[in-house]
Amino acid sequence: MKKTLVFWLLILSIISCKSVPTEPVRIPKIIQLDTLVSDQISVRAVSISNNKVYYGGNQSRVGYKSLQDASKFERKIQYDSLVFEFRSSAVTANHAFFLTVGNPAILYRFSKDLISKEIVYTEKNEKVFYDSMQFWNDQEGIAMGDPTENCLSVIITRDGGKSWTKIPCKNLPQIVEGEAAFAASNTNVIVRGNFAWIVSGGKKSRVFYSSDKGATWKVYETPIVQGKAMTGIFSADFYDEQIGIVVGGDYENQQQNFGNKAITTDGGKTWKLIAEQSGFGYASCVQFVPGGKGNKIVSVGASGVFISIDKGTSWSQLSGDSSFYTLRFLNSTTAVLAGKNKIVRMTLSE
Repeated sequence: MKKTLVFWLLILSIISCKSVPTEPVRIPKIIQLDTLVSDQISVRAVSISNNKVYYGGNQSRVGYKSLQDASKFERKIQYDSLVFEFRSSAVTANHAFFLTVGNPAILYRFSKDLISKEIVYTEKNEKVFYDSMQFWNDQEGIAMGDPTENCLSVIITRDGGKSWTKIPCKNLPQIVEGEAAFAASNTNVIVRGNFAWIVSGGKKSRVFYSSDKGATWKVYETPIVQGKAMTGIFSADFYDEQIGIVVGGDYENQQQNFGNKAITTDGGKTWKLIAEQSGFGYASCVQFVPGGKGNKIVSVGASGVFISIDKGTSWSQLSGDSSFYTLRFLNSTTAVLAGKNKIVRMTLSE
């Protein structure tokens, strides 16, 4: 009996030691780039709805470009003699929203064809500077900006964007002196389910978290480089309610590729630095690839366009083009990238 048992254990050990062929890991590559908009314009805010790319830029310009045909519509927003820069945008089922970046802060609600418009929020303050805007659903939305008092500026709508209310500082965590945010890519605020995350930068770089659509807030520390005016988190994204990533770095030392990217698996409570001294340097935008289970991520910034297929552990360069500021995915293989003088559609291999 013992001899028989030893024999079969030997056979099993031989079988288990045989190498099992595995498919090589394929890193996606760019297989097509289509130019959607080519013009003298700086675009940091894009939103996608009904096969249209809505964009806000400098020189008071907002517009959309169809992804189905060659149609394009653009207009300049006239308001006294002011020239606006729009770095925050969002779309719902029936409206498109664009928010100016500086003083005065003016939030426009447009019809989806951008023909009709109305001002739904105005704020005048020498410190006002809005960075990002998102909607949980067609009725509830949030926008955030730099502090005008001792907290970040957070405004919320509960009626489809008809009216907006600024949250009092007593209901928000206090900021540290020198803590603010960067209007780099309209990705300072992220919403998933009922949750919201806001990221800060500057002298302090943290993550502000709400589990109830902005009613209450907590704040968490991050290991991202911070301490100077132009350091910290410039962009964030969450794949779901647990897996998230923040990127940024030192804008004045854009090749520094450590202390500039971190990931969370507990909804933002704790963060771990990833790909230290490898991959990209300063980054202005990061996005999870839809359907990638939180493993596939794409970033744009000073080092170009990069992709990770292992939850940020390692990164491969897709393109050396450093002129993109922001991106959004349409599906698992197609994204829209925007930046200096152009908006493009990027198609990746599987």
